[in-house]
Formats: sequence, C-alpha cells, structure tokens
Amino acid sequence: MENRRLIFATGNEGKMKEIRMILGDLGYDIVSLNDLHLDIEIEENGTTFEENAIIKAKTIMEATNEMVMADDSGLEVDYLDKAPGVYSARYMGENTPYTVKNHHIMHLLREAKDEQRTARFVSVIACVFPNGEVITTEGTIEGRIGYEEKGENGFGYDPIFYLPEFGCTIAQLTLEQKNEISHRGKALRKMRERLEEKRGL
Repeated sequence: MENRRLIFATGNEGKMKEIRMILGDLGYDIVSLNDLHLDIEIEENGTTFEENAIIKAKTIMEATNEMVMADDSGLEVDYLDKAPGVYSARYMGENTPYTVKNHHIMHLLREAKDEQRTARFVSVIACVFPNGEVITTEGTIEGRIGYEEKGENGFGYDPIFYLPEFGCTIAQLTLEQKNEISHRGKALRKMRERLEEKRGL
C-alpha cells in the first residue's frame, strides 16, 4: 500500500500554510520538519535552485526513507547580473535583517530607471521518492524592484518586489492573492499535476 505521508523539508510554518492550501486535497498527510522534530544539518552547496531543492529533499529522504518535497527559491535582479539568486537567504550574511538587504539592493539600483529594474522570483520544488526517483517543477513571477519598502503582508524581499500589473508590491497583496500568483504557488500547482499524473488520477 502506498505511503500516504508527505514530508515537506521546511520548518517555516508560513510556507506550510501555502503548501497545505495547494496540495491538501491530494490525500497525503503533509508534515513539516517541525512536526517530526527533525533537526538535520543540510548543506545547500548547489549552484542552482534545482540542485539545492534536490539536496534538501534527498537529505531528508535518506534520513526517513519517506517521500519528501523541498523547495529552493530566490530573487534574481537583472541589473545585478541576477544576484542575489541562489544566495538570496544568505545574501549579506544569514542573520542580516531583510530590511537591511532590501535597502542595500535599492541603493545598488539608485541609478536604474524603471525598465532597468526588472527582477523575478524563482522557485523550484523537488520531490524525492524512497526508490530514488526525483521530480522537479519550477515557477517564476516577474516584476520590478521598487523605490521603497511597501506592505506588511509579505516577508523577505516581498516589500520591494513591485508588480506593475497590480500597482503594488507582493507584500501589499492578501495571502490568497499571493498564493494565486506566487512563484512557489505556481511550482506547487505544477507539482500537484505531476503527482496526479503519476498516480493516474
């Protein structure tokens, strides 16, 4: 009988909320690393979002021998040659507050005009099965770097990520709106389709 548990390799409860909203009715019991009290050191030394997502999922799968999903996401700013990219979480040091990171990026773009401020959020989700099989999906959202931080609803780089079609930053959207258009939301919905196909639903 198929194992009905799915481990998502994160301790971030905000992320788990989004994951359960999108994958909840697939019939899996979706648990986080916190739920399992798992504290495993994961060395994210990949050079792409995909490599890092697979490293995370494989590390936890090898420790539990269960089906595991993980994501790796980041911000690519074209004016900065796609930095911070895979180093988004560790940019300027892991414990640096995002307000400091956001202001630093806006400072680096101080000479950049609107059309030079293009950026995107990228999310890759990896699903690793105990038999070693790996499925990955990717989602992106395009926008621009704003001129000031705006909005209280997001985290990370959300307050400076401006969406021209909405006339606001991601941090000014509701959680429902964000799930609808976010890079992780898109990657999760693609993953959902892949799992449904795999199970022949």
